Amino acid sequence: MSLNETLTEHMKEAMKTKDKVRLSVIRMIRAALQNEAINKGVKTLSEVDELSVLAREVKQRNDSLEQFKKAGRDDLVKQVEKELEILKAYMPEPLSDEELEDLIKQAIEQTGATDKKDFGKVMGVVMPQVKGKADGARVQKLVQKLLS
Repeated sequence: MSLNETLTEHMKEAMKTKDKVRLSVIRMIRAALQNEAINKGVKTLSEVDELSVLAREVKQRNDSLEQFKKAGRDDLVKQVEKELEILKAYMPEPLSDEELEDLIKQAIEQTGATDKKDFGKVMGVVMPQVKGKADGARVQKLVQKLLS
């Protein structure tokens, strides 16, 4: 079942159970996916594009969460945490540190990287492979560590 079909089914369930937060988040995801498809000029998005949209939405929520915590807005913190929980249910299982390290080592071998000057080459190979499965900052730290 595609992500769009899954979202439609879950949206129907949320309507039946009157789960307003879940319904709102699912509608937001569907709208973001539809906007991305329109921007790309395609009828349906590829799985990579769908993961890209989901990852962007998660990142936005994480940024908002951080800002709300700094501002002491506990009411908004709770709301964004619920939204994040729902969003993450549609994301693929995150890569473990070992899996991520293996991917990076393969990319280093593939690109022939030897030092920090080759950072961009390695990131260029790794990031498309881990889209939606690992945070870019986490990948960056590990690449820098392995290239030093």
